[in-house]
Amino acid sequence: MENIRILAINPGSTSTKIAVYNNTKFAFLKNIKHSAEELEKFRNISDQYEFRKKYILDELRDAGIDINTVNAVIGRGGLVKPLQSGVYEINQVMLDDLKKGILGEHASNLGGLIAHDIASSIPPARAFIADPVVVDELQDVARIAGHPLFERRSIFHALNHKAIGRTHAESINRNYNDLNLIIAHLGGGISVGAHFRGRVIDVNNALDGEGPFSPERSGTLPAGSLAQLCFDDKYTLEDVRHIITGRGGFMGYFNTNNAYIIEMRARDGDPKAI
Repeated sequence: MENIRILAINPGSTSTKIAVYNNTKFAFLKNIKHSAEELEKFRNISDQYEFRKKYILDELRDAGIDINTVNAVIGRGGLVKPLQSGVYEINQVMLDDLKKGILGEHASNLGGLIAHDIASSIPPARAFIADPVVVDELQDVARIAGHPLFERRSIFHALNHKAIGRTHAESINRNYNDLNLIIAHLGGGISVGAHFRGRVIDVNNALDGEGPFSPERSGTLPAGSLAQLCFDDKYTLEDVRHIITGRGGFMGYFNTNNAYIIEMRARDGDPKAI
């Protein structure tokens, strides 16, 4: 069998995970953690592009991996137009959508951009994304939001949900497409999805902060208070978005997205952390 070397890139809100595989054999893994202090100097997610790309290339070089031996680069799929679950080769339309942030900003947008950039420097390497955050398999009833002016959208940690679903199915000698599962992703944001025979038919919009609060998301806020805040001259629309996503949750209460630090404070008797 032909040897294919694959570089996988998974940018999250608090980390950049990279791995190298020779065919399906694992060869290298690194979880690059980004502190709130490192990231807060960037006004927008897109501004982190060069910062994260440099980290990736430096880690590969330090591990003795020749980037020119890579045949395929696959990045975590970001906020492109809604898609079915699967693997997609990156094209110009996709790159334009990621750069514009047509459905919003999230670190996952950087996955396709960085993958394409790295692959372009290694002819004839190819660039892909897999199970982007906009995988949409919702049942129609799950789109009902409570008022006709609104509709629930499917934006969640599809890559991890699908991977864990398949891994669990394999562990019990079953097919993921035959199982009904509830899967939760716990990270900078939290998403909880109902998986029905291989399709995620209901899930909270983790990007917009729906569901529980998390290291960086405010979670579902009191609707009346949020509406009032939006008409307070103190805050712009961009400010409110950052309150909901990025500066909410642990960041809002403690100015850190590090749960370990908060746990240590609680163990030391800090009443707020407790």
